[in-house]
Amino acid sequence: MLKTAYTLTRPQVRTTSVVFASPHSGRDYPDAFLRRSVLNASEIRSSEDAFVDQLFAAVPDHGAPLLTATAPRAFLDLNRGVDELDQALIEGVRRNAHNPRIASGLGVIPRVVANGRQIYRGKLTLAEAHLRIAQYWRPYHDQLQTLLDESNNAYGEAILIDCHSMPHEALENVGPPGSARPDVVLGDRFGSTAAASVVEQVEAAFTSAGLRVARNMPFAGAFITQHYGRPSRQQHAIQVEVDRALYMNERTLELNADFTAFQALLSGVIAEIVDIGRVADQKVAAE
Repeated sequence: MLKTAYTLTRPQVRTTSVVFASPHSGRDYPDAFLRRSVLNASEIRSSEDAFVDQLFAAVPDHGAPLLTATAPRAFLDLNRGVDELDQALIEGVRRNAHNPRIASGLGVIPRVVANGRQIYRGKLTLAEAHLRIAQYWRPYHDQLQTLLDESNNAYGEAILIDCHSMPHEALENVGPPGSARPDVVLGDRFGSTAAASVVEQVEAAFTSAGLRVARNMPFAGAFITQHYGRPSRQQHAIQVEVDRALYMNERTLELNADFTAFQALLSGVIAEIVDIGRVADQKVAAE
């Protein structure tokens, strides 16, 4: 069992309605889990959003909180609902309506990692699945909801930036043939999880740093953006996917020589995104 379900780094003084969170960068692999897996140490990390927590480490310096998972995605996927249980992996799960994520082995307790590689020998018990959810999924989401509630109470709105990374190969067919691939993909479930004005400002923060941005293709956002994005209630959720090739070697899982420079570039992007939430503060003060 891991000591904690997440790490929360708060700023010395919170000055914005924006909350940053990284649900897939956890890399604390329980020994018992590794022993049950048929994968080697590098294969089991292939679904991990490696180093995303480090990419966004400057968030608290700019006045916003940063919530990061400790449990790895191969062990438990925080970007899935608790009801997304895989009958092919977990004993005693009732057959539900077709869910493409579960069917592909990517439920809340994943059956596979990247490229469809099986994780386990045999099946898990339903009790074990529920224990993981109780120990890691619920504490993370309880804390995330608390941070958004704090934003709503203090600023009259909340903006969640759900931080991820994506394989470079996933961008191969994005855009017209021959066009440059995007560096960043923003997901708002095609306009349903955040106000257009908020998404436009987040996009502008990345493009002003010289990064190419696409929206919703090939990643539109999953459980977290769908669950927390309520723009009609002034609660906005945007998934941010960063191309891993910009900062790491995907084969060796090592940082590129340019990592520090890219991290500094993102610090400027973070500062601009944080400022979006300060506009809300000014509105509240004026009322």
